[in-house]
Amino acid sequence: MTHDLLSLSTHEFLAGIDTVASKFDSATYPQEYLSPDGWALLVRAGVRLPTLPEEYGGRDDHVEMCRIVETTSEWNLALGVYVIVNTALALLPVVKWAGDEVKQEMLPLFAGSEPLTAGLAATEPGAGSALSAMTTTFEEVDGGYRIRGRKHWQALSSSAHWWLVVAKHAHRREYGYFVVRRNEGFRTVELFEALGLKLLDYGVNDIDVIVPRHRRIDAEETGLNSVDLFMGSRALLAAAGAGFLRRISREAHAYADGRQIGRKLQSKIGFVNYRLAAIDTSATICEALSHYVQTALDLKADMTPAFPAVQALKTVATERMVSAAQHYQQLTGGEGYRCGSPTNIAGQAFLDSRVFTVFDGNNDMLSQQLAAHCLTRRAGRPLSGFLAEWPLTAAGVTTLQADLSFLDQRLSQEHQVLAGRAIAYLFAITQVVGWAAETGADPARVRHAIEFLRNDIAGVAAEFRLLATGILDTNGTARPVGAGSGSPSPFPIRHDQGGGEAATAVG
Repeated sequence: MTHDLLSLSTHEFLAGIDTVASKFDSATYPQEYLSPDGWALLVRAGVRLPTLPEEYGGRDDHVEMCRIVETTSEWNLALGVYVIVNTALALLPVVKWAGDEVKQEMLPLFAGSEPLTAGLAATEPGAGSALSAMTTTFEEVDGGYRIRGRKHWQALSSSAHWWLVVAKHAHRREYGYFVVRRNEGFRTVELFEALGLKLLDYGVNDIDVIVPRHRRIDAEETGLNSVDLFMGSRALLAAAGAGFLRRISREAHAYADGRQIGRKLQSKIGFVNYRLAAIDTSATICEALSHYVQTALDLKADMTPAFPAVQALKTVATERMVSAAQHYQQLTGGEGYRCGSPTNIAGQAFLDSRVFTVFDGNNDMLSQQLAAHCLTRRAGRPLSGFLAEWPLTAAGVTTLQADLSFLDQRLSQEHQVLAGRAIAYLFAITQVVGWAAETGADPARVRHAIEFLRNDIAGVAAEFRLLATGILDTNGTARPVGAGSGSPSPFPIRHDQGGGEAATAVG
């Protein structure tokens, strides 16, 4: 089976993936955990092979990794996430950073036909985005390491056979990354009822394992850190968005063209056309971002230089997914509020998409990090001047021809979050322009995408003006409605002082 798949052209290989993925169409497939038999169909089609090196029986192909996520997400967004978790989030770190002994032990198993699954265990109750708050610890023991602690919100919490576990040293500030088998002491103690992505099981896991020394990834030697773990999965959310929104655009148009409102079709109503245009534009933006991931990045290589691009990719792609799903649900009315509707998939699309601005790194946190990255590299220039010259945003600034001087003030934490969003939109415009030049895309699609992104940036500028009205008091907390200047707020704005990232529910 594997040999036959390895000899296929990319076109033939992806066609086989598409044929199997169609069996999981979100319009008809049950909203329940993906069964081992279901996963086995995709495994036999080779869904894991592009992630694996050739010497371990894989196809070793970055573009195929992206295209598989696009394809599976178009049929079923939750299925696309299932693929991302197994490949980019769990297997890819082993491929890139683990020692030869671990690779020999693990990777040939995943090149075979057994429906094995793998996950990443990083997030913990109470730890949020700060590794320093992690309570899962490791310490040296005879023959290896003992790891003890509790994790939650791992995709495949109760089903994954292999885990990449993040822990900190029991006695000193040191972080470790370990490959663990479930049957060594990885135990699920609670399952969550998630609102969407029903194909994946999420819950709470207790860990008490002893692993041999070779199962620790040497982070110091390889340069691995907690941010690196999420770079591949975050980048692939642009591919997931491209596939998902291609489907949503198609479904929304078909629904509006077939629904009669009074004497006219729904698609003939003015604001309905606006909503359809917004959905189409989100699909265009994600298609351009996915093109960038496939042509300008390499998931298999060192992605550290791509840090700012990945932060922007993830935030913009996930915002567009949620926005388009909401427009689609509005078009379908009450029928779009129930899952399993015979006329649309809006209810499930909205539930499946809405979590992505939080999972795999909260977008507010990523936006602040993006702004901070730029601020530390502007070399005394105004931020708008830096962005006009920075390769990731220069074409966007030139295309926009807008006043960005609102970014040049002193940026507090809340301003940095907003500034990061504006920078991400400029990045998106740059990628739309580049994608159009490279592919000869329809100029109307390009123009609409730029105008919607222009509006997004104008919205950020408006939020800057809103902050300037004094809606936050001097200690950085929002005032309750009707409170005077001396009234404390029960809703403080969080200033995350974490020293690293562990927050993800995709892993």
